[in-house]
Amino acid sequence: MDIVKVFGTNVKRYRQAMGISQEAFAEKCGLHRTYISAIECFRRSISLENIQRIADALEIDTYKLFMEE
Repeated sequence: MDIVKVFGTNVKRYRQAMGISQEAFAEKCGLHRTYISAIECFRRSISLENIQRIADALEIDTYKLFMEE
């Protein structure tokens, strides 16, 4: 399992299910749009603090971001 790919894929999937753009989502998280883009394109590792911010913005339990389909 490539955890960076699993995480990035899940962030994108949940964000799109909410129907919001990367820019709107980044604002909701308090992060920059390019940071969200880098996560979704598997180019960025991420801190625990930012993982929690993303999960909170997606309104899901954090562990769901690490589950493979």
